[in-house]
Amino acid sequence: MEPLRVAIVGCGRISDLHALGYRGRKDAQIVAVCDVKRSNAVAKAKDWGVSTVYTDYEKLLEDPTIDMVELLVPHHLHCPMSVAACDAKKHVSVQKPMALTAQEAEKMITAAKRNKVQLRVYETFVFYPPVVKAKEMIDSGVIGVPQMIRAHVNTGTQSTGWKIPLNAWFWRFNKELCGGGPLVFDHGYHLFSVIQHLMGPVEKVFAWLDHSEIGAGIMIDAPANIMFQFKANRRYGQLDIEYTPKMRIYSKYYTDDDRIEIIGDKGIIFINRYTTKTVDLPELMLFKDGETTRIPVKRVEWEHSFIDCTRHFIDVLQKGGKPMLDGEKGKSVLQFTLAALQSSKTGREVRPDEVD
Repeated sequence: MEPLRVAIVGCGRISDLHALGYRGRKDAQIVAVCDVKRSNAVAKAKDWGVSTVYTDYEKLLEDPTIDMVELLVPHHLHCPMSVAACDAKKHVSVQKPMALTAQEAEKMITAAKRNKVQLRVYETFVFYPPVVKAKEMIDSGVIGVPQMIRAHVNTGTQSTGWKIPLNAWFWRFNKELCGGGPLVFDHGYHLFSVIQHLMGPVEKVFAWLDHSEIGAGIMIDAPANIMFQFKANRRYGQLDIEYTPKMRIYSKYYTDDDRIEIIGDKGIIFINRYTTKTVDLPELMLFKDGETTRIPVKRVEWEHSFIDCTRHFIDVLQKGGKPMLDGEKGKSVLQFTLAALQSSKTGREVRPDEVD
């Protein structure tokens, strides 16, 4: 078996987590890096032991030895760079959110099919080991028939995790470049992905979305409250998002506190951690038969979800199969996300299937 030869495109902070999944793999290796800022690319190449550095994406795509690209670039570049890679016969792993519109997502899907290459959205939350275990429990009937899912996000401040300079976030507040706000559209894609992964496709969405000033007239998309009805009978959900910068939160990464509760007719599953550690509770818990028990999970760091997400796609490309979040599913999650934004503007229910 020839090793999969991968190029990482975009050498920001998050790329370090993407690189973890290639460590120790004989069937895949990072062979090139690309960033418009050469110093960023050179630094990552040195860290990862990579000899080939590009600053021109088009030149990278001309390299016949590269089998796959990982695109870690601003959102407005996801569609054109994915389509270009597909047309160059490269497999594509593109960071979430998939694209700015469902029409862009469809262009990406069409390009992958036309060129007979794989396209997947790099979405880590569905690979987080406590979520994987929760999904197994739901599917095996541990909590009976799921009726409700409640998901929660709030921000915070810290002194332990990543330091992200404001200028690195500026593009995320430009709608032409980011497609939507940092919390609902960008980070929210994680939650929308998990919600659909655990409970199935969504029929309709209703949302309220407010804004908070973070400084210098820059607004962030929170607080927000999003409700949804699933296509499955008698199944509902809610996602709330708060902007709480005065709250001290411990994290090795970003200070976004994410928690999920899934209620069935026989029990409740609690997922209490992703990127941060806030409530002093086990990462995964079950309430059933009048008792609350801890569900042991060996790997609970956010980086573990990156490792498993990367390795999943390697296995698909080397052994066959279908990515967990392929183009069609990635588009579905995007439509779910966009439906929330449209509902907040119109004050009406929106069906994700009708969002383009």
